[in-house]
Amino acid sequence: MTGAEVLLKALEEVGVEVIFGFPGGAVLPIYDALYNNRKIKHVRTVHEQGAAHAADGYARATGKVGVVISTSGPGATNLVTGIANAYMDSVPMVVLAGQVSTDLIGKDSFQEVDICGITLPITKHSFMLRDKREILKTVREAFRIAKSGRPGPVVIELPKDIMASETNMEEQKEDFDLSFRVLSEKINSSHDEKENLEIAVEMIMKSERPVIYAGGGVKLSGASSALKTFAEKICCPVTTTLMGIGCFPHNHELYLGMLGMHGTPWANLAVSECDLLVAVGARFDDRVTGKTDEFAKNAKIIHIDIDSAEIGKNVRVDLSLHGDAKELLSRLIEIVPEKRHGDWLKRIEYFKNKYLLRDSRRELTPRYVIEEINELTEGKAIIATEVGQHQMWAAQYYKFEDSSSFITSGGLGTMGFGLPAAIGAKVGRPDKVVFDIAGDGSFEMNCHELLTALRYDIPVIVVVFNNRSLGMVRQWQEMFYGGRFSHSDLGDVADYARIAEGFGAAGYRVTRSDEVREAIKRAINEEKPAVVEVVIDKDEKAVPIVPPGKPIYQMLGID
Repeated sequence: MTGAEVLLKALEEVGVEVIFGFPGGAVLPIYDALYNNRKIKHVRTVHEQGAAHAADGYARATGKVGVVISTSGPGATNLVTGIANAYMDSVPMVVLAGQVSTDLIGKDSFQEVDICGITLPITKHSFMLRDKREILKTVREAFRIAKSGRPGPVVIELPKDIMASETNMEEQKEDFDLSFRVLSEKINSSHDEKENLEIAVEMIMKSERPVIYAGGGVKLSGASSALKTFAEKICCPVTTTLMGIGCFPHNHELYLGMLGMHGTPWANLAVSECDLLVAVGARFDDRVTGKTDEFAKNAKIIHIDIDSAEIGKNVRVDLSLHGDAKELLSRLIEIVPEKRHGDWLKRIEYFKNKYLLRDSRRELTPRYVIEEINELTEGKAIIATEVGQHQMWAAQYYKFEDSSSFITSGGLGTMGFGLPAAIGAKVGRPDKVVFDIAGDGSFEMNCHELLTALRYDIPVIVVVFNNRSLGMVRQWQEMFYGGRFSHSDLGDVADYARIAEGFGAAGYRVTRSDEVREAIKRAINEEKPAVVEVVIDKDEKAVPIVPPGKPIYQMLGID
């Protein structure tokens, strides 16, 4: 066997079914081994960044580790944005990066870069294979690290000569020496003292105005059911971060919606008035907290998180419970008494009635379009997004049925993420209808990945809100920069439906509200890659919005 064949056997052993990537000189031994492999599907994207985002979307949709492969040099560096995106959003990914032969490393050889060094700040760990006998154990360890604790990306650098060398499964070393294990791995799950759990219960029982603030960690730990049981037992309203959307039922009486810069008014006001904030799997990022010294300033804070480095990093906390969210919530459920908060729920209902967002069903607005998609899919589609106003509209108006249905770039905010992520999600969940909600600026970033969808018969649907501008940039320029629209105008030069048709996909252009439903239905029924271009007013805004640096109770765009 070659080293590349051992690599594929190792990937099969850890359950890999799909690899996204792009071939090149340094990984030709691996692609040669793939030629006769019948157990692992390979999806070649148009660009390596698309491959990384597709592996990311696949991981989020399936709960499995996403796998991406590239050649050395520019192939590897084209993965960097996708790796950083996965790192920021805690997505398990293994990156197979080609490298020049070991005798050429360090000599500025053709297409040589130190990809382990380049990605050091945005990976959980990196491996540089130097010994053909260490292929199997390196793959095993990479997958263990990618999924353990707080998930994230792991890079394996694969020199060409190691992949081409002769070896066999018998000579593969079984385990790493203890000295080589990842002793400095950032995340280590732990059990909190019984005393801390009892203190948490005491704080909960003393509270009259509690709020649960749930983040992406709830999804990653599979804690959605436990969160619902916990919230119902103590009658506590729940708000989520952008990454936490879907981890709590959208139609539940205790659900407040999203928190933060574009959160619901009642979620922001409830957190601002609460006397106890229970944060679960959330990291208090700036888009949630606004002005940090005004965030939940009247509240005691309990922080439940698997990553000890996040506790107290951005906001002071009164009690930390370090460990897996599902496990800790389950233990709290066992010992916390039931409680009711009638007056507090009435206060929140007042907020909802006062600031209820107006219906716009008769106009061609983003809300109208998202709600039509929601009705036609019954909230059961997977929704991936690009980044910008459309991302917020999707988060605000689609009613997600489960925690794996919303796939978006939260921490890094990567334009061009949505389409390849949608492709990866559809590969992993072919039973689901998959949409990419896009803006025209973001769609232009990676619209060429429509070719990937066409070549592999992956029927994803892209809804492009065309406002002839970089919408969120324009909104900020209007609201905070005196209306000086510097380089945010895209012009009326592109017909995205016709661009899709030029690729060979289905294309529909919508300019009136009465055309929306039929276009979406046809795109779903077409069962081929499709683009639905929706022409909207360039002055449409993502509101509410909290101005940067302001407390979250100071919102613009609400009545």
